[in-house]
Amino acid sequence: MEPLTEQRNVMGPLVFGFLRLVGVSESRQRALAEAVTDYCRRHELTLGGMYMERRTATSCAFVGMLDAVQATRPYGVVFPAPSHLGPQAIAAERRQRLNAAGAEILLVRGVRPAPTRDSASTPASGSATS
Repeated sequence: MEPLTEQRNVMGPLVFGFLRLVGVSESRQRALAEAVTDYCRRHELTLGGMYMERRTATSCAFVGMLDAVQATRPYGVVFPAPSHLGPQAIAAERRQRLNAAGAEILLVRGVRPAPTRDSASTPASGSATS
């Protein structure tokens, strides 16, 4: 009898990680890398590599990651937060380049949507109203 899929070593969709580490301590670097790795594990994604940008003047890490994206056609790229795409002007261009390459942008900690009027006026289930 064949084992269930959950009991097999099945590869999840391929992704790459990207960290922008300008002026970040070593302990923070490790924590960010662990956050991306943990995100991939929890979402059953295969982390194909982690790219780290440590300088503001060069984008070698992003270009290398983009080359890998274009060569392997992964599902996407995981960023700890939107700020890891870079400053606004750079981030917009990077988003376009990743979209053009067909890669999803996945955020460990993204921008939270503003609550809607309906959800703000309705108490959460199980909560008491005064």
